[in-house]
Amino acid sequence: MVESIARVRHIRVTPQKARRVVALIKGKQAEEALAILKFAQQSASEPIYKLVASAVANARVKADQNNEFLDEQDLYVKNAFVDEGTTLKRFQPRAQGRAFQIKKRTSHITVVLATPEVAEAGAATKKASK
Repeated sequence: MVESIARVRHIRVTPQKARRVVALIKGKQAEEALAILKFAQQSASEPIYKLVASAVANARVKADQNNEFLDEQDLYVKNAFVDEGTTLKRFQPRAQGRAFQIKKRTSHITVVLATPEVAEAGAATKKASK
């Protein structure tokens, strides 16, 4: 019955590299996703690990505010996606007075955790509206 969202913006990881890591955890249990991210080789796995841990903490706080019971083992990654952030443009000098542009890309990463009851309730309301 709990759904929590965590976002990180303007992180200095290219969206393409971050999407590879996010694809590893989509649909997985939150604890399993944390274990996968902890041992993943990619550099983008560290900030995404912190993001998933933050989403778990957000779910815990949200459940406490609503006086609901939350078993953290029930949480799963309902949705996770990476959007392109701003691009920092830098110039490097090259031969004969030319300049070479370097694009330092950033990402906006969003992780949505939910308990299975929320997913079933959402599916039921979609069917009822049709």
